[in-house]
Amino acid sequence: MQIRRQRPRTAANGFEKQDEASEAFKDIIIKYNIINDMTRHKLSGAGAAIPTPFTPDGRVDYPALARTIDYIIDGGVDFIVALGTTAETPTLYLHERAVVAMFIKNHIAGRVPLVIGVGGDLRGADAILSVTPYYNKPSQEGLYQHFKTVSEHSPLPIILYNVPGRTGVNMTAATTIRIAGDFPNVIGIKEASGKIDQIQEILDWRSRDFLVLSGDDALTLDLMSRGADGVISVAVNAFPRKMMTCIDLAKKGDFEGAHKAYECLEEAVTALFAEGNPTGVKCAMSVLGLIGNTLRLPLVPGTPQLEARFKELIAKYDLN
Repeated sequence: MQIRRQRPRTAANGFEKQDEASEAFKDIIIKYNIINDMTRHKLSGAGAAIPTPFTPDGRVDYPALARTIDYIIDGGVDFIVALGTTAETPTLYLHERAVVAMFIKNHIAGRVPLVIGVGGDLRGADAILSVTPYYNKPSQEGLYQHFKTVSEHSPLPIILYNVPGRTGVNMTAATTIRIAGDFPNVIGIKEASGKIDQIQEILDWRSRDFLVLSGDDALTLDLMSRGADGVISVAVNAFPRKMMTCIDLAKKGDFEGAHKAYECLEEAVTALFAEGNPTGVKCAMSVLGLIGNTLRLPLVPGTPQLEARFKELIAKYDLN
């Protein structure tokens, strides 16, 4: 929404109208900030970047999607992220995205908050996840102007998503803080650069209420010990109870206990990304009987060796 302030007028009623406009402006900003604060509070901890299950012939498998949602919510996840990277969103048709988003919202039924990747049906979402533009490799000023436009047009609070390994461009800490400072509906960032020093800069410079969420499962506890608010996780889809034990301990400040609890997950998390994402998590979830091991090209299913590895680790560490 764009609100223009009225210029002062010489007539008394002109000043009164200006005061009324200013008060209305203040009321909107206060209401907007309250909504953003509530959303920030709900989106700390662990969010599940859920995959899109497919049937053997490549159609969206809605019964498997329902099982996945119930499984991770029962496992204690704090919120769900739909239509992100793990969902193979670039391979979904536009009408599929809309139906998947609506199905997820309806099946969650208010049990946990929902974040939706830009490009889906946003109705019923609490926030959107907006990735840095890919392929074009914009400058830092280009990134700023892009998210300025997103901010001006978004009907929902925005979580930035920095993942240079996929997009080809890294958004610096300075650009992130500039965007966060200038646009109040930008409430946080999913940081998947893997650059600890850069993420530490964001943590050092951010305002108190700006969310910093890890985009890498393996770095989550380290980043939370530095002040990060949680993670948007792949691992929590397959191993929600074990992963949430770690996150909940970290949220309480018990990082020794969190690292100890993570020991049983370390090998499995490494395996999740050995053949890429979401190949690994779909392979693990198929071993667990949650979804089929089907992906859309250019992604292919995990190898028999990866499947055997998950069977071994799930049995060894009681990960089911």
